[in-house]
Amino acid sequence: MSESPSPSPTPSLTPPYPTGASGCHDNKGWSAEEFRDWVRLVVDTPKENYGGDGLRAASLLGYNGPLCRKITVQVEFWKLVYGVANGADGERLSDGTRPDCPFDVRRAKRAELHADASVEQKIALPASLCAPDRSPCGGALLSITVGKPLTSKELPKEVEAGGGEGLWGRATADFRSQWVAGHELSQPLAPQVCSSDGKPTADPADVPTPGSQPTDLWPTDLYPTPDHSFDIDDVLRSPAP
Repeated sequence: MSESPSPSPTPSLTPPYPTGASGCHDNKGWSAEEFRDWVRLVVDTPKENYGGDGLRAASLLGYNGPLCRKITVQVEFWKLVYGVANGADGERLSDGTRPDCPFDVRRAKRAELHADASVEQKIALPASLCAPDRSPCGGALLSITVGKPLTSKELPKEVEAGGGEGLWGRATADFRSQWVAGHELSQPLAPQVCSSDGKPTADPADVPTPGSQPTDLWPTDLYPTPDHSFDIDDVLRSPAP
């Protein structure tokens, strides 16, 4: 009789951010890419957070730190209104064409985290912005940025409409900043029926969906937006280190 083979040992994870003698991972002098990579590893967006209760910043013990120096992370929720004409009729897109469906974007909520992976942090979704019964011309965009809040010049000029499933679609929104570590887009239900004042003009069921059109991009050039949250009470701040 042959002996049963011994079970193979479970391979151990190699920590990308091992702790040193001080009990933390030294992140002094990190580049922008290193900051973004760490935030992407630690922060779960609503689509990635299987708990379904918003955005979560958590770590795997002994794997992601903790870091010796906290990182400032901005979590910003933006309200999109499709069809709004913002005076950019003469503007053209990066490919030389004119916008098919302009949109307006304004900050609705901002939360600032000081993260080092030592504790779990959570950010709730703004209920009104992500309500399932919102206007078919309304959408929401979430951005996760290292450092300072985004400015209007760093927001996307083009976003994709008509793709993705669930509340937070996996559509494209190209931010113009090297500090953006992640984003998620909750798309409008029917941008093809939106008028120039951002209101539906027809029953979405009677109008072709964006995916059936020659292009599924609904872009515009953006104008400056307020620097502060519309709901200042919703701005969350962790104690400074």
